[in-house]
Amino acid sequence: MSVGEGPEASGAPRLRRDARRNRERLVEAAHAVFAEQGLEAPLDVIARRAGVGNATLYRHFPTRAALVDAVFRDQLTGTMEAGERARRAPDAWAGLAEYLDTVFATLAADRGTNDLMTTRLPDVETLGAVHAHNRETVDVLLERARAQGSVRADVTTEDLLFALAALGRAVPPLAVAAGPDAWRRPLALFLEGLRGPAAGPRPLPGRPLGEEELDRVLGDMGPHRTRPLDGSTSGAAAGGAS
Repeated sequence: MSVGEGPEASGAPRLRRDARRNRERLVEAAHAVFAEQGLEAPLDVIARRAGVGNATLYRHFPTRAALVDAVFRDQLTGTMEAGERARRAPDAWAGLAEYLDTVFATLAADRGTNDLMTTRLPDVETLGAVHAHNRETVDVLLERARAQGSVRADVTTEDLLFALAALGRAVPPLAVAAGPDAWRRPLALFLEGLRGPAAGPRPLPGRPLGEEELDRVLGDMGPHRTRPLDGSTSGAAAGGAS
C-alpha cells in the first residue's frame, strides 16, 4: 500500500467521528424540541436544529420511536430505579408518596417526557419496560400499604394508574400557569383521598389556583393544543406524522 492510501488518509475514521457527532447533535436537538413541543414535534425541525439534513436523521433513527428511545432511555431507567428504592421502604405509604413525587418531578421536566409517560407509544423498547415496572411498583406498594392500614382498602392499582395519568397530563400547563412546582398541591390532594380511615388529613402544599390560572390550565389542555377548533390540521399535528 503506498503512502496516503491507509484508513486515516481515506477519511474513514473522520467519517465515523462525524457520524457519532451527528447522532449526538440529533439526540440533543430532539430532547430540546420534544421538551418544547411534545413528542409530535416535526422531525424536520429536529434535523434543522441539529444542523443536519433529514436523510441524516433517518439514517441514524429510521423511526420516531427509535429517536424517542435514544432521547429518553436514561431518564426512563432512572424512574425504574426510583421504583426499586420505593419498594424497599419500610413504610409503604412513605415509599409510595416518595415514588410519585419522583415520577411527577420527571413529568414536570418537559412536555416530551410527559407525553411519553402518560400515554402509550408503541415500539419504544425502554418505555414498555418502564410501564410494566411502574405498574408492578404501584401494585406492590398498594398491597403493602393496605396491609399496614395506611391506604383505603377499596383502592385498586387501576384506580391509581388512571388517576395519575389524568393528573400527569395537567402538569405542563400547571407549570406554565402557576410555576414549576404547582403540581405538588393537586398530587397531595389526590394522595389524601387514598389514605385509610386511621390517617388524619395533612395540610396541602403550595397555594390554590386562581380563577384566571385555572382557565389557562384548562385552555392549554384542550383539543386545540394539536388541532384547531375548526377541524383543520395544525402545523404541529401535520409535522408529527413526518
